[in-house]
Amino acid sequence: MPMEDVLVKATAGDARIYAVTTTHLTQHMNEIHHCSPLAATALGRTAAGALLLAATMKAGEAVTVRFKGDGPLGQVMADARDYQVRGFVMHPEVMLPLKNGKLDVGGGVGHYGVVTVTRCPLQGEPFTGVSTLKSGEIAADLTRYLAVSEQTPSSVALGVLIEKDGSVAVSGGYFVQLLPDASEETIKTLEDNILTLPYVTELLQTGLDAEGMIRKVAKGLPVEILESHPVSFHCGCSRDKVAGMLCGLPKKDFEEILQDPQTEVHCQYCNKSYVFTQQELKDLPRKP
Repeated sequence: MPMEDVLVKATAGDARIYAVTTTHLTQHMNEIHHCSPLAATALGRTAAGALLLAATMKAGEAVTVRFKGDGPLGQVMADARDYQVRGFVMHPEVMLPLKNGKLDVGGGVGHYGVVTVTRCPLQGEPFTGVSTLKSGEIAADLTRYLAVSEQTPSSVALGVLIEKDGSVAVSGGYFVQLLPDASEETIKTLEDNILTLPYVTELLQTGLDAEGMIRKVAKGLPVEILESHPVSFHCGCSRDKVAGMLCGLPKKDFEEILQDPQTEVHCQYCNKSYVFTQQELKDLPRKP
């Protein structure tokens, strides 16, 4: 398996290019959610996309990417903040026949539905943008979302390769965004490069890291590497946070769960469950 997962930021000509490798964190999500190869691929692409979008924001700000299509995988969702990500797929066991020798991610996610991106700044209200699904393949839908909902000329490429044993061989992607008043030279060079580049998984299989992908995308343009950060899976749930959530329930709802001998709360993102006995619930510091 490749070295640690990393996100690299760079500029090239009149564009910014971010690339990320996510093999380890995608394998971790694959394991905790007991994913089929199809589900692992959809979830891995979504998580990488969320990390790339979150990298365009300030420290502490978060992005949630949600795919809700008519495919059997159901909702696919990822949250990213400060180079950490978590995610889940509603039906991780779903597997479809191969399509042209490849995993049918579009069929799993669906061709009709919406992609929703919520950006949560440190100040002000969260911004939520929505666009219709284009293919269900994740990357093309994020590219379409950025053009339609945020009016930013961008290109997103994502890939996950699954081994025969179901483990993740490579995972990652890149994001290209033109700066205002980008020159025709920059636009044409990037378009030509992107059109002729192999799939992300093929680039990663050759041993390229995130910086290497950036240099491939920006071939012919001056590249300046700005930052490099490790990325990882992280879910911030805890027993204390769940207890706080239970404390905040309306009185009627809280009294209803008190009727059961114990209450179990399940986190969709990391698959952990928190169990509270009836007495533990009664001991919670609820306001009168």
